[in-house]
Formats: sequence, C-alpha cells, structure tokens
Amino acid sequence: MMRQIVMVGFLQAQNCTNLVSSWRHPASRTDSYSPDYYRHIGRVLEAGKFHLGFFDDRLAMPDRFGGDHAHTVQYGIRCVKMDPVAVLMTMGMATERLGLGATCSTTYYEPFHVARMFQTVDLMTNGRAAWNVVTSMNDGEALNMGADVHDNHDGRYDRADEFMEVVLGHWDSWEDDAIVCDKATGLYAHPEKVHRLDHRGTHFKSRGPFTVPRSPQGHPVVIQAGQSGRGKKFSARWGEVVFVSTYHSLEAGVKSYAEAKAEIAAVGRDPASVAICPSLYTVVAETRAEAEDKMALNDRLYEEVDALSLLSEAMNFDFASKGLDEPFTDEELAGISGTQSMRDRVLEASGIKNPTVRDFIQFSSRARPRNPFVGSGKDVADQMEEWFTAPCCDGFVLAADNIPGSYEDFVKFVVPELQRRGLYHKDYRGATLRENLGLPMPTRGDWKL
Repeated sequence: MMRQIVMVGFLQAQNCTNLVSSWRHPASRTDSYSPDYYRHIGRVLEAGKFHLGFFDDRLAMPDRFGGDHAHTVQYGIRCVKMDPVAVLMTMGMATERLGLGATCSTTYYEPFHVARMFQTVDLMTNGRAAWNVVTSMNDGEALNMGADVHDNHDGRYDRADEFMEVVLGHWDSWEDDAIVCDKATGLYAHPEKVHRLDHRGTHFKSRGPFTVPRSPQGHPVVIQAGQSGRGKKFSARWGEVVFVSTYHSLEAGVKSYAEAKAEIAAVGRDPASVAICPSLYTVVAETRAEAEDKMALNDRLYEEVDALSLLSEAMNFDFASKGLDEPFTDEELAGISGTQSMRDRVLEASGIKNPTVRDFIQFSSRARPRNPFVGSGKDVADQMEEWFTAPCCDGFVLAADNIPGSYEDFVKFVVPELQRRGLYHKDYRGATLRENLGLPMPTRGDWKL
C-alpha cells in the first residue's frame, strides 16, 4: 500500500485558535464556549477523514509578560482555557471515527488519575482516545497548581519517564479477556487476569489494582511533542504520534526527520510505527490570488503584544524586562527553563549568537502563521506532497487562522486533491484510532524495552 499522509487537527478549548489573533478574524465564530462550536469542528474534521483532533493546553493564561494578566485579557491572548478533556467528550458524542486527543501534564497530575481519565475516555469513544503528554512550561502554571516555581527542564522529563511507566503499567492491569460477565455462573471477571501494579519509584508510589478495563484499541494512543535535546529522547521512547513545530525550511525538516527516526530506532522501537507530524498553517481558496488576500488579512490582525506575551509564556522569561533591540546574554539564554526548543529554533534560524527581543519575534514567528502554505487547493497540495515525499514528515498537524473556515476550506479544496493523488485515504480503515493510524493493538508489557 502506498504511504499516505496522517492528518491531525490542532485544537484549543479557548477563546481563540492557536493563532491568538484568530478571535479578531471577521469569519471566526464567537461562541467558542458553546458545545455546538466543538461539535461542528468535529464533524468538519471527520468529513475530511482526519485521523485525529487534539487539544493543546496550558494550566495558566499567559501572564509572564510584565508579570500581569491585564494585557492577556484585553487582547484576548488565550485568556480563556477550558478543560480539554470535557470539551473532547462533546466532540466525541458528535463523531464516530475521528480520533480525539487532549493534553494533560505529567508535572501537575498524578499517574493513576491520568490513566483512569484517559482510559475511560477511550471506552466512551469506542477506542478513539489519545493523550498528549506534556511536562508544562512556566511559573504561572506552577503557581496555579500549588508550587512556587516550575521545576527544572531535565528534571521534569525524568519525572515524566517514571510517570509513563506508572500509567502504562496501570493500562496493562486488565488482560483483554478478563471480563466474562457470566450471569449463569456468577463470574464477572477472572481475578487472575487483573493485576496489581505495586509501583514504588523515585517520584511516585501507586499500588492499584487499576479500576478501568481495556478498550477496543487496548489503551489510548500517546502523543508527544518534546523538541529539546531531552524532550527528543522522551519522544523517541514513548511517542506514537510526535507533534513538532513547523520546520523553517524543507532542508531542515529532512535533517530533523531523519534524526528523529534514528533516535527512535536507537531505543529499540520501529521508526515506521511513529508518525512525525509538523504543525501546518494553510490559507487556501479557489484561486491563489484569493488566498493571498486572505493571508494579507491575517497579517493585519497581528499585534506585537501577541508575540511578546506568547514568547514570555513559552520560554518562562519576562520579555518586558528587555528592550526590543537589547541582545540576550549568554547567561539568560542558558537559563531558559521553559520551551528550550523555541530558543534553539531561533538561534538556528537566525544564525545570531545573542539575538534581541526583536529577533525572537521575527524568527520564532510566535503569534503568526509560521511558513504557511498559501494558495489554491492544488498549490497547497503541491507543497504538502513535496514535504511528505522528501521525506520530512509522516503527516501534518493543521492549525487554523479562523474557526471553522480554516478547516472547512482545507476539507473542500485540499483533501480532494490529496486523495486524487493517492496521498490521502478516502475513508477510515476501521473503527479505532489505532486501526486508522495503522498501529497494532498493544499487548501487555510491550512498552518495556
């Protein structure tokens, strides 16, 4: 069978899309707190045969810039953040095949809670759930969750490794055929087929037995997005779908993709079993000229404070503490405790050893579509095909500049073109997310390398 593109919809349970200016877009819906808003998105993605829609999340509104939330609320910079799992269930009840993922932090939750929540979602969606594993990123989240400061970068990943062992250990507790529910004999389930974890480690103690049986796909698919040096090791070990930021060039993407696949192989996993998917903005219309006009509108909606706020949030550094043209010192760059991959991406793309605040705004493309594919359906499909066949990815995570128009335009103009070329499926392979991604049913203990 010809290799085909994995498509993921990038979602937010908030007042805007990942592009914070999207709420200002004249075509965006304003009822982002309503169930119908998310049901509609789910139906659009399912009509386009997307494999998965997943919700990014943070545990605080962006308030690192200037140490205050006033600008966040005034400019609508992700100031609303609802619980993504609850919103996900709304979409789950409106769809039948679309995979559904949500973010949950290993830094501020307990493994048993996360394991039970996502395994329950998996059962309630008939095997369509996914968990996006994150370690969180800034002091604002720490303060909301009862800590004074966010833990150091590599320490968070050490904790996350053990967190995964506990979650997967609990997900292994029930054997697939444990439940018989035999009313005649009075046997509900075989006791010898339900196992207790009894985990005692550096960071966690969790006894069990786990309280939720296996789902039609075994257990939820694991999404990961670690892109720092330590984060890439974590992704290689645990991720089944790996979400990466948009590459700044095709050449950089080919290099990064090859390195990621090699790292997956180095830990003893099959690189073909992990889908690496960069984020993608598309601005598409009937003609290239119409799409370029749409892109010009996006540029007009942008505010500099959007970028400054999101940079401060992601890197856990107050960008208001420096002048626009003041370079970062070596010590400041080394001390970044938030998203180190963003720092590294700016250093690589700019070629500047000590970039200024203005350089970070420019080369991070924070709060703007990063390297968007703009044009007709054919134009966008041409660019996606080039990246996919290079290869520098196994699929794409589609972000939206307005809701629901970005997804509707992609489904209308791009999906048929990709299907015509044989690059994208015409229907779902099966009922579960693993079936549709081509992933095998997990067996007990197969995560122990």
